Amino acid sequence: MSEPGGPEIVWRSALNEGRLLLQRAQGSGTVFFPPRLAEPGVGEEALEWIEASGMGTVYSVTVIAQKPPMPAYNVALIDLDEGPRLMSRVEGVAPDVVTIGMRVRAIIGEEDGAAILLFEPVSRG
Repeated sequence: MSEPGGPEIVWRSALNEGRLLLQRAQGSGTVFFPPRLAEPGVGEEALEWIEASGMGTVYSVTVIAQKPPMPAYNVALIDLDEGPRLMSRVEGVAPDVVTIGMRVRAIIGEEDGAAILLFEPVSRG
């Protein structure tokens, strides 16, 4: 049932491979994030990993202004199409262009030598 090193290690390893995985409880079908040993609020341990679509919608966004010359950046809550909500950043546009309801797609970035989950706007073309 449990993976060597735990669910966080499995998730990060997949991210390093360019894959976004989520966990789903086999009994209820609930998809959740962050990775855990059991379904939140229920405790069911029969979990499976699923490949996420990477698509989502901005639920909330805050622009963080830093002391110059450091650039401003955004922190966004993203509702994934599979259901979970997570915190990340939307890249590729000015921080103040990110809006609630904006459709986004997951991308794998790198920070301090580690893979991180980021998002980019989905063009409306």
